[in-house]
Amino acid sequence: MMKFMMVLMVCILPSCIAAQDKTFTLSAPIPIVDTGFLQHLLPRFSLKHGVRVQQVPEGGDVVIGAGGIVVFSGLDAVWSLAHNGADGPLLFVEWLTSDIGKRTIASFKPDGVSIFSGDVEVETVAAEVTFQGDTIAGETLSLRHCGRCHVINQSNRMNGMEQTPSFALLRTFSDWQDRFSRFYVRNPHPSFTQVINITAPFERNLPPAIVPLEITQDELDSILAYVATIPPADLGAPLQNH
Repeated sequence: MMKFMMVLMVCILPSCIAAQDKTFTLSAPIPIVDTGFLQHLLPRFSLKHGVRVQQVPEGGDVVIGAGGIVVFSGLDAVWSLAHNGADGPLLFVEWLTSDIGKRTIASFKPDGVSIFSGDVEVETVAAEVTFQGDTIAGETLSLRHCGRCHVINQSNRMNGMEQTPSFALLRTFSDWQDRFSRFYVRNPHPSFTQVINITAPFERNLPPAIVPLEITQDELDSILAYVATIPPADLGAPLQNH
């Protein structure tokens, strides 16, 4: 009985919510597919994070091509990644641009020579964004409400869940403002989030599986104001010529 209760307690934590949508599809140009690079890359990501990736000819949740976030270079081109914004693809981007992801990219050597490199130049254009919220209150609210799943800043960098993107990573996306201002409509947030006078009450027969996240619009504005002060994550160092 005690063991059953421990399992039940674990399964009502946010990790179970994150585990609901681990699989995503990926499509890439034929020149990349023909090298065998994806057979090298994807199983290593899946082994590390327990996220299954299904390769499809086109229209994947993740699309490697000419648009999106620059992730690697090779075959005389710089390749970018576009995705649907779900947790699995976001985690894939974070892994690809991490040190271990770059090493994995470079370790693909079918003839003893690396074909691809994760060290690519990323040019970012800073956009001026102004919010009316209280940034100090926004940091406190972010840590209180969002810090149980996301890494907010250095103060909770060891407490976030591995399969949820950090605030710094989310800030790299061009639509980050929309993602944060309407986060409560993006899965898995609707199942446990209430924004006063905006979202509908929970169904009586479908109570949230975890402690609800309850905020006001003013508090959300403060979170947005704080997030605007977070520098976007560095997704790649410039090429070095020696």
